[in-house]
Amino acid sequence: MQLSANGISLEVEDHGSPAGEPLVLIMGLGMQLVAWHPDFVTQLVARGFRVIRFDNRDIGLSQRFDQFGVPNIPVAALKAAVGMRVSSPYSLADMADDTAGVLDALGIASAHICGASMGGMIAQRLAERHPGRVRSLTLIMTSSGARRLPGPTMKVRSAMLSRPEDPKDPKSIIEHYVKLYKLIGSPGYPASDALLHERLGQSVRRSYRPAGTARQLVAIAADGNRSKLLAQIRIPTQVIHGNDDPLVPVAAGHDLAAKIPGAKIDVIDGMGHDLPAPLWPRFVTGIADAASRA
Repeated sequence: MQLSANGISLEVEDHGSPAGEPLVLIMGLGMQLVAWHPDFVTQLVARGFRVIRFDNRDIGLSQRFDQFGVPNIPVAALKAAVGMRVSSPYSLADMADDTAGVLDALGIASAHICGASMGGMIAQRLAERHPGRVRSLTLIMTSSGARRLPGPTMKVRSAMLSRPEDPKDPKSIIEHYVKLYKLIGSPGYPASDALLHERLGQSVRRSYRPAGTARQLVAIAADGNRSKLLAQIRIPTQVIHGNDDPLVPVAAGHDLAAKIPGAKIDVIDGMGHDLPAPLWPRFVTGIADAASRA
């Protein structure tokens, strides 16, 4: 369903009993709400959560921001690397306000928040800007943005910035994403090519917005280092990170857990930068544990 949130239109799905503990799932860079697999959502509902997933702005079926054009990613990356100010059409703070707007539209005063990758960065901003709206935080494979942290390998960085051979051909787009996700995925829990083609094909057919992904990427670069705000967070927090994450190395997870007072961390061997099905029960337990401490 389309909801008006923070002055824009967002695609939102609401699962489970209205009487359940509200839990908002925030997805990562360029990813749609369908990246939170329905079976994972079902497991969360079975634990008593009312699960809300949505397309971030500029992605999926939510409002586009094509009027801002396509940003120059190499220039933005270079500026971020040397500590220069990066300008972006919108900010992660705006996207945090979008999340608060979803709660407003659904009449929910506060909720548990789970963010993956960029979604975890948005969740950090949400806890800073709207602390009364956040009951607990679960931060999966994400980062504080501290410049001293190790980044992806050049191979991964290059793959992230690459484009499909034929950007107008759905098959080429899907093959491009399959190669990327095989590179950054979990070596201990590898997904089959068939499964990747099925899930990524579903996503591409639903919506394909590379320009939106580029604008989100610049928003990440512009947000910079969130370390100072982390010390202010007094919300029960669970950090979940893969020990084999090639995109956001595990040092970022340890950094988050050290900077957020009282945070707990679960480092998972064999997990890369994805959400493999065999680990869903472990993710659910982590989310529920953080919620129980709220």
